[in-house]
Amino acid sequence: MSNSGRGAKYWISAWWPVALSAAVVAASSSTWMGSDHTNGPLRWVWQLVFGPVADARWDVMHTTIRKTGHFTGYGLIGLAWLRAWRMTLPGLSYLKGAALAVMGAALLASGDEFHQTFLPNRTGSPWDVLLDCCGSLAMCLIVYIFTTAFRPASMKRAA
Repeated sequence: MSNSGRGAKYWISAWWPVALSAAVVAASSSTWMGSDHTNGPLRWVWQLVFGPVADARWDVMHTTIRKTGHFTGYGLIGLAWLRAWRMTLPGLSYLKGAALAVMGAALLASGDEFHQTFLPNRTGSPWDVLLDCCGSLAMCLIVYIFTTAFRPASMKRAA
């Protein structure tokens, strides 16, 4: 089927998750989402659920929570990109779609980290870009494993 015959609704349905992801990243790439502003609220929630935590231990946990958020968030962003590419180019192999998805997530992460270098309480780090790309790649890999492992037997024989 040719892509040219698809209407605006199709293209919007394919790409709105990517646009929404970019909007969420842009909104969170602000001074208000810096570690100095998330420290108090995250600690309050943590202590509400798990009880008091020492300051030295909390510093490590706060960083871990934030980095886990990066990894998970960009994993979901990678899936949004993968979905959009696979809908846009239906004959695309999973590997090529995943590569495009990780590249899309890398571009978004790079832009986010570059923007953060201009904020007074944020820093841009290539290590965060790498972490984000790893999250995107990991989620694409997990989806690939699950879709191939749980593929109906009739489709396995055809492949």
